[in-house]
Amino acid sequence: MPAPTDRASDRLDPRGIAAGFAGYAWFGLLPLYFPLLAPAGPLEITAHRVVWSVVACLALLAILGRLGAFTSLLRQPRLTARLALAATLLCANWTVYVFAVITGHVVDGALGYYINPLVTVVLAVLVLGERLRRAQWVAVGFAAAGVLVIAIGFGSFPWIAIVLALSFGGYGLMKKQVGARVEALPGLAVETLVLTPVALAFLVVLAVRGEGTFGSPGSGAMPAAGLAALLIAAGIVTSVPLVLFATASRRLPLAMMGLLQYVTPTMQFLTGVLIYREAMDSSRWAGFALVWVALVLLTWDMFRAGRRMPRLAPPDQ
Repeated sequence: MPAPTDRASDRLDPRGIAAGFAGYAWFGLLPLYFPLLAPAGPLEITAHRVVWSVVACLALLAILGRLGAFTSLLRQPRLTARLALAATLLCANWTVYVFAVITGHVVDGALGYYINPLVTVVLAVLVLGERLRRAQWVAVGFAAAGVLVIAIGFGSFPWIAIVLALSFGGYGLMKKQVGARVEALPGLAVETLVLTPVALAFLVVLAVRGEGTFGSPGSGAMPAAGLAALLIAAGIVTSVPLVLFATASRRLPLAMMGLLQYVTPTMQFLTGVLIYREAMDSSRWAGFALVWVALVLLTWDMFRAGRRMPRLAPPDQ
């Protein structure tokens, strides 16, 4: 079916914009959620996220009538193996991010997600053999300089930001390699299912040792039932924004999705600075400024390249 000849197809889908903004904003609010799960530690919180995410994903798939897509993936060993590797990277990302939030390093987490698009660009060169345009190289240089300035000024390597960027960048690379064969929700269900046995075993060990917090009183005056409910809700908190992201990615061009992704680290950064009052000395401001310049360059280059590409006809429905 040929593309329409008028300009209607060039207009952005408002439902796609709403879904994309809501999904990224939801992720941006997570630094306010994880501290409520205290006294649970990062590994326990991640284990609960895995277990309850697979429950939420399977429930959503059942409601949407998409369980067939999930079982189809399980019958493809090679594809499942790739998703298992992606799941490992995702688990590392979740654990480090929760650690960052509950130990007062929300700004470092924001830095990791700011530089993630630039890490993705570098991985495309190293792994996929893609060639970068000049503006992209300049952007990578500015970002590297920003991280270096922060490391020198802070007196330590910003490992939280780097691990978050590398793990999520690697996760994105694995998802790109499986391509259109894997939809977001069935893929996430397989990924969390792969991690579930280890997560359950860890939670059982904690319970046997009497070190688990599920069913124990939470921070402040929160009752045991309240903490248990919040830990269970972690699955929904994790899954819903991914569904919103999947909805937006089907309705919006890649350039707009790339612009919307900065909503998450911006909200995280503001949360760390304005709500949690994390320290921001001159070196950190200078480093973040260099990273922001890099993102402006990358975004500008992305839109410029997008205008040069021919517009594809939408698929038949």
